[in-house]
Amino acid sequence: MGENGKKVHKRRLPGVAAALAAAMLLLTAGASGGTAVSSPLAEAAEPVPYKAVPAAGKIGAAAEIRAKALPEGAGEPESLPCPLPETEAVEDTYFDGAVFLGDSRTEGLFLYSGLKTGHFYTAVGATVESVFSKKNFETESGEKVPLLDAVAEQDCDKIYIMLGINELGWSKVKTFHDQYAKLIDRVREDHPEAKIVLQSIPPVSAKQEAKKTYVNNDRISDYNEVIRTLAEEKECYFLDVAACLSDGNGLLPKDLNFDGIHLNPAGCKVWLNYLRTHSLEDEAIAAARKAG
Repeated sequence: MGENGKKVHKRRLPGVAAALAAAMLLLTAGASGGTAVSSPLAEAAEPVPYKAVPAAGKIGAAAEIRAKALPEGAGEPESLPCPLPETEAVEDTYFDGAVFLGDSRTEGLFLYSGLKTGHFYTAVGATVESVFSKKNFETESGEKVPLLDAVAEQDCDKIYIMLGINELGWSKVKTFHDQYAKLIDRVREDHPEAKIVLQSIPPVSAKQEAKKTYVNNDRISDYNEVIRTLAEEKECYFLDVAACLSDGNGLLPKDLNFDGIHLNPAGCKVWLNYLRTHSLEDEAIAAARKAG
């Protein structure tokens, strides 16, 4: 049991055989046609441009928490930076209380980045919908539960979310927005004091682009705009991970990926370094704002 009476489910560290098996899953699971993601549709319909309008006159849950922490008479809390600015690099102990929620790409971060701390809750093929109900996460006790149920029992102070690559085949961008919004609401209900970080979806490679499937960078760009909008609507942090994993043409560099979609060890280390240099510490953010 952790603090506040919560059970702590730690992700089992795989042995060599398990790690190799997991790596194969990263490269083979998913849709047909060689793409390493799963989707409910074989091909996506044309996306409908989505522009969200934040509710007027309402203060979000995260803003309420920040306001309560301010001295009396301090005024309105400062809005969250969007995206998170670059800060001084933190030590890996900074991630001791962090949860990483995601699909096979976050599984890769667990396997290949070298990060030895934090709590990883991942599943190959995970989506903003499946995390609610699909029992594909195995706890230390051997019980299989939905990802969000497992995360609910984990003590944490920050939650990094990266989902969306498996949803690129969904016919409506608004469906992705609405379901992701429900996910944020659930996570905040379970962990009202935790800082929630929405990460942008990294691009795919030129080789993947050439396949002309729904797994393409235009589609990813549409979804990243939704994620950024949600960060503003829901008072979450937005971390533009795609920025550190894109070349000058907005493509995933070939030396940072296995298959055009999944990051190799070099790519995962770039991602981790970006996390280290974009921390959520208020003092670090204030210093970065001043320097910028």
